[in-house]
Order: sequence, then C-alpha cells, then structure tokens
Amino acid sequence: MRASIAEYRAVEEAARKFVKSVAEGDSRYARELFIDEAVLFGFLDGKLEHGSIEQFYRNVDTVGAGDGFDARIDIVALEETVAVVRVLEEKWGGRIDFTDYLLLLKIDGAWKCVAKAYNQNSDTIRK
Repeated sequence: MRASIAEYRAVEEAARKFVKSVAEGDSRYARELFIDEAVLFGFLDGKLEHGSIEQFYRNVDTVGAGDGFDARIDIVALEETVAVVRVLEEKWGGRIDFTDYLLLLKIDGAWKCVAKAYNQNSDTIRK
C-alpha cells in the first residue's frame, strides 16, 4: 500500500532536523531525529568513519556549514514503518559535497533515524 502524501511530509519534516543541524552547526536538532543506538558509516577525507552517531554530532558541532551551504531532501522509499531518505549537501564547511542516506523507522508514531551512510564527492577530498 502506498503511503499517503501526509506521511511523505512527515518523513521530510523529520529529515529537516538533520539538515537544520548541519546548516546551523548545532547537533541539537539531529539529536531529536537519531535514536541513541544509531550508527554512522562513510569516508571523510579518505578516512573511514564508523560506529556511533556521536561522531556525526562532533563533526556538526565543530565545523560550521559555511555561507555557500545548500541541501536537498529526497525521499527514496517509504513503506509503512521504514523510509530511506537521500540528502544532498553542497559546500559543507565551505568545501565538501556529501550524499547522505538516512534509514528511518517509525517508532511509537514518530520517524526516527537508525542509520546514516554517506559519500563525500571525490573532487572535495583533502588528504
């Protein structure tokens, strides 16, 4: 059964917490979205980041998004209790472009993120 447009909006609003945290350099909004046990996987400047979502919070809280930062939210898939969201980020920290994939579950009636995996565009990697 296809989800209603209202449910798509609810998922998008949940994902906006992620974007708002990144844009403002303040993890407090993302902390509302991610469950405590959420995991993170990706390569930042060629180094593997994996494990607790706390690493994402540290990155957001220590690097400002920058004036040129922009983001787009796409809902890739949405079922009754699971959603996959793609977030495109440009110019995070003034230089990095990311593609993030967020895996959300509907827990107790609210959309919560359980995992984040990302790609840093190869032309923005510094070693």
